[in-house]
Parts: sequence; C-alpha cells; structure tokens
Amino acid sequence: MKFITNALIVKEQNIGEKNKLVTALTESHGIIKGFAHGAKDIKSPKSAATGLLSYSRLTLHKSRDSYIIGDAKAQKIFTGLSLDIEKMYTAQYFCELALFICPKEQEASQQLRLILNALYLLSEGKREPALVKPCVELRLMCLAGYMPDIMMCRECGEYEKESMCFLPQNGQLVCRDCYETHGLTDNRIHLNKSVLKALRHCCYADGDKLFSFSIPSGDLKTLNFCSEEYIRMILERRFKTLEFLKSLTG
Repeated sequence: MKFITNALIVKEQNIGEKNKLVTALTESHGIIKGFAHGAKDIKSPKSAATGLLSYSRLTLHKSRDSYIIGDAKAQKIFTGLSLDIEKMYTAQYFCELALFICPKEQEASQQLRLILNALYLLSEGKREPALVKPCVELRLMCLAGYMPDIMMCRECGEYEKESMCFLPQNGQLVCRDCYETHGLTDNRIHLNKSVLKALRHCCYADGDKLFSFSIPSGDLKTLNFCSEEYIRMILERRFKTLEFLKSLTG
C-alpha cells in the first residue's frame, strides 16, 4: 500500500551509518514509524524532511510492521525554535505528549493542526511558551476523549463564583462553598474568575481562536499548574521533557 500524507516528525533515531527510523504524527494515519533510507546523508532530500520537528510531505509504503518513506519533501522548518531553549523544549514536550496521546493508525488532522499552529506561534515569537503550553495540553486531552467537566459546580450547578476549585484528579469543578460545606477531601486548585475563563477557553474555544487570549502572569502560572496536574493524574504519567522544561523556567 502506498499513500502520501502531511506529517510532523516527532522523533528520530539513527539506524546504521546512513538510515533513520522516524516517528511521525501524520494527517491521515496518526502516529506511525517509518524507515528513511539514506536520510542521514546531508545531501539527501530526505535529510531535512525527516529531521525532528520538520513538517513534511511524505510518500509512504506499508511494510509488515512499519512504513518505508519513499519521497520526503520539507514544507516547513521551524528555525526560530532552535534560537531559544525554552521554546525548543516546549516543542519537544509537545512531541513527547503527542507520542503518548495521539491516535495510532487513525486520522489525526486536528491534532496535527493544533501542534503545527503552536510551533508556528513559538517559532515566530507571536505567543509566549507559557501561554501556548496549556492550550496544547488541554486541547490534546479533549481530542483524546478526556475533556474536563468545567461548565459548572458539580454539587450546586453554579456557573461562576468569586472562588471556584478545579479537581485535577477527575477534571471537575466545584465552588468553594460546596467544597467546604460537603467536607470534600479531593485535591483542589483554587481558581479566580480570570483563570476559570482561561481554562474554559482552552477546552471550548474554536480552533482558530484557541491561542487568542491574554491573562495576567500570576494567573497564567495557575493555568499551567491546572493543565499539568490534570494530565499527570489522568494519564498517570510524567514526561521527561516537561520536567526539564520546568527546571529551566522554575
């Protein structure tokens, strides 16, 4: 079987002296692994097209257990990422998260578009990494079927109060009054109105408006904590690139 698809290279591994084994997030088949013969040769047209974080047009041939990359043409190289270590590790975190949560052998056009938009904004300096990151984290979780239930308090149905609590272990929302009245013991993150609005925006906004919001720096830290804790508790996994990124940013 032969087909052509757009893809973002999310992992690369050298095989021997000339070849690569790459993992790609493809538009038509989600996460796949493919062998790129001769791609280590810098003179090969496959070299740039199969590099980490390259957005490429791939011609793929299905083999028994993986794919063979025939032609490969780079469509976008996000050169701006390599100029800033925080941007680069944010991008690599997106790759590690995609490897774990994006579908395999299934259509993944929304996931690919989301991450490409994020990489473009980071590379061009149009949005700060701390704002892009929770948008990608929460939207990828939603696309994977883990959308948090943050429309109203789970106990009284209140849409918004001065202080609400996000429960990352189940993605639910409870107002502070209900939390205290009902004697709840769930881990909670206090949200003011600014953080709650941003949290809902990350989950519910139209794709073309996802990254179009602003939030005070202190509230942005809380938003990032919400998305990180939600992913950690729901997926029951820690990501090495995220741990390193947090060590850089404090």
